[in-house]
Amino acid sequence: MTMAKPKAPRRTLESYSVKHMNKPIKAGDCVLMRPSEPSKPSYVARIEGIEADSRGANVKIHVRWYYRPEESLGGRRQFHGSKEVFLSDHFDVQSTDTIEAKCIVHSFKSYTKLDAVGNDDFFCRFEYNSSTGAFNPDRVAVYCKCEMPYNPDDLMVQCEGCSDWFHPACIDMTVEEAQRLDHFFCEGCSVEGQKQLQNAHSATRPSDTKVDTKRRRR
Repeated sequence: MTMAKPKAPRRTLESYSVKHMNKPIKAGDCVLMRPSEPSKPSYVARIEGIEADSRGANVKIHVRWYYRPEESLGGRRQFHGSKEVFLSDHFDVQSTDTIEAKCIVHSFKSYTKLDAVGNDDFFCRFEYNSSTGAFNPDRVAVYCKCEMPYNPDDLMVQCEGCSDWFHPACIDMTVEEAQRLDHFFCEGCSVEGQKQLQNAHSATRPSDTKVDTKRRRR
């Protein structure tokens, strides 16, 4: 009778240097991972832990996947940004060989404050339950006449009367016309607003989810 060979103990690593990357990875970092098919975009994941065998080889990473909108049960919708991802409840163990690069998953608020968006910049405003398709939070603020959540890829203009934000197309305006505006009053505020218009004030970014009148670079 032969005894089963005991499983070699594995140890947790504080950090690990991936061969083709200049920076080491550690728990809490976000990474781009090689997709199952070359035609698909890279997977986005957050590293939960790193472990190796007793010799420091055979390194594996424990990850929590981010889902892209098109990977969710509801699919991609109009208000989803091109760089939006959802933090899922899907955990996995992967080889470090599948890591392509490090990336940054910003909060929605910090993403909207970026001067420029790079290839490695993403944002997350929802957690996603992969089995039920439910989102947390299940409600977010909506804007404009169309009552849609904010998509940071879209240009919006703010009414100086009610402070709501509007898509140019929803107020019969082109993007070019919106970019040339010094002042804007929505239909409901226009008469009263024109009476009260004083000196132009500098545009300010909204404190929460409403964002400025410039389309951000992808």
